[in-house]
Amino acid sequence: MWSETTDVFAQTVDLAGHWIDDITAETGWEPRRALSALRAVLHVLRDRLSVEEAVDLGAQLPLLVRGLYYEGWRPTGQPLKYRHKEDFLQRVAEHFPGLEEIDREFAVRAVFKTLARHVTPGEVEDVLNQLPMDVRELFTATL
Repeated sequence: MWSETTDVFAQTVDLAGHWIDDITAETGWEPRRALSALRAVLHVLRDRLSVEEAVDLGAQLPLLVRGLYYEGWRPTGQPLKYRHKEDFLQRVAEHFPGLEEIDREFAVRAVFKTLARHVTPGEVEDVLNQLPMDVRELFTATL
């Protein structure tokens, strides 16, 4: 019994680790920094999506990544409405203190590329349809 439970958790950690490894490979950053980028970008993305779409995206995330995604979420008042890439990047910086301005777009693209690798193309399309054109370009440049 103990080993089965341990195996389930090990698989969950391993799956989340693949996401961090992808971002680390994309950015060249250490895993802790890649995790911070993942968390920040997922929070900003989640808050820009309708509640229904945020939940649909969350359903495709690995368990531990899903925990990061939902951490602190308050769906009331969502989605946040902004129209420009600069607004999205500024919000990422607010969620990732210490992220240099020069690295903001780099971090977003790395996380978006990882999302595109791990969620279904239909879900990527649904997410893209809810993003402003400026932000959508950050995502589509990674596909």
